[in-house]
Amino acid sequence: MPTEQTVSRHPSPAARCIAVIGGSSAPPDVLRAAETVGRELALAGADLVCGGLGGVMEAACRGAREAGGFTIGILPGKDRREANPWVTCAIPTGLGHFRNFLVVRAADGVIALAGASGTLSEAAMARTLGTPVVTVSRDGEEGSVPGAQGTGSAAEAVRLILAATRDLHPAEEGHREP
Repeated sequence: MPTEQTVSRHPSPAARCIAVIGGSSAPPDVLRAAETVGRELALAGADLVCGGLGGVMEAACRGAREAGGFTIGILPGKDRREANPWVTCAIPTGLGHFRNFLVVRAADGVIALAGASGTLSEAAMARTLGTPVVTVSRDGEEGSVPGAQGTGSAAEAVRLILAATRDLHPAEEGHREP
């Protein structure tokens, strides 16, 4: 679990906020990809927003926090203690799956990893809102989202989403882009 010394910066309205969405349980290769996504987002200076629970959400938060990033968990329940231990800021909503809209609405862009219908609904909502979506697919796995960019690489997904959201935050300095 991260300590207070792990967090090297605070959220900024000038920072990009990227949602990472995916299954609450996932195979090890997907969890490794999610952790890479979180780490690369933090190194690029982006804040991470997610549903705040386990699986892909926890792995992405762990990667971000270990790299000094800021993570936001928008929780389905009313108890902030339900958040995974890598969430910096837990926001309980009491909205159940309806909180998915808040996750993607809070984001400048979305990276979707393997998940189920909840992940698909979040990606579809993001596209409906005009928010860029990049999907990370596993070897030979179908599951594209109309209007989304796809890749098989976690690091490439971060590069693509940062490029797609660059015009939203042109003045970011001091962070590398993968």
